[in-house]
Amino acid sequence: MIKLCTTVLAVALGAALAIPGLQAQPKPKSQKEIAALQAIQNAATPDDRLKAIDSLLENFADTEFKVMVLQMAMQTAEQKGDYPLTVTYGERLLEAEPKNIFALSTLASEIAGHTREFDLDKEEKLTKAEKYANEAIADAKDAPKFRPDITDEQWNSVKKDITAQSYDSLGRIAMLRKKYDAAITNFQTSINEAASPDSTTMVRLGEAYLQAGKYDDAIASFDKAMAVPNAPQAVKNVASGRKAEALKLKANGAKPATPPGPPQVEIKK
Repeated sequence: MIKLCTTVLAVALGAALAIPGLQAQPKPKSQKEIAALQAIQNAATPDDRLKAIDSLLENFADTEFKVMVLQMAMQTAEQKGDYPLTVTYGERLLEAEPKNIFALSTLASEIAGHTREFDLDKEEKLTKAEKYANEAIADAKDAPKFRPDITDEQWNSVKKDITAQSYDSLGRIAMLRKKYDAAITNFQTSINEAASPDSTTMVRLGEAYLQAGKYDDAIASFDKAMAVPNAPQAVKNVASGRKAEALKLKANGAKPATPPGPPQVEIKK
């Protein structure tokens, strides 16, 4: 999800093992627990890391590292593209820490991203994702640092990106409900809140404008997406194709309609 968070979690685990007396950090209770934590730290592959985390949680139910490793597991599963496992770890993380903004934002994004227009349980899933997103936005405002040595600047950047991702999820939810004006508002808020420009959200904003028949705004948003430094080529390709569609519709004087569902462009976190 947030690259800084993933890196900091790994550093946090390493620091706690290297300096057991570090203040305000979780501490292992035995040499066996230290060995289990080291297995997580030294895991060669994502699957190895998840197995090591499961082993720790199974054998050391009272570990002080529970929140840290569940968060690491959720993000590892997400990076693997394993949706069911991401949700499982995310929900377990919320059981351990109900206001964990990483879990709330990730669950909102993952559920919204894996909901389709004709799913029988579409509204049930969207309602759940919406709840998670709104809670992430609210809780991010006063969320405490999960490591005292993270600078205020770093933590504020993380919180801004959490908030931006959550508004992006609200935009995707509104798109699935065909509430294009709400989608536009949420995508624009996401762009404004983000610590750095997100070309994927700009494409989604352009698609919301396109679906609403606001072709000039759509074209401008697609252009902005393509102009973002280091924007993934896949995102640029989608932006270019949708811009061409917007230009065509504008030239033909097309009225707002209900075209095929917008393309699924995954956010690279």
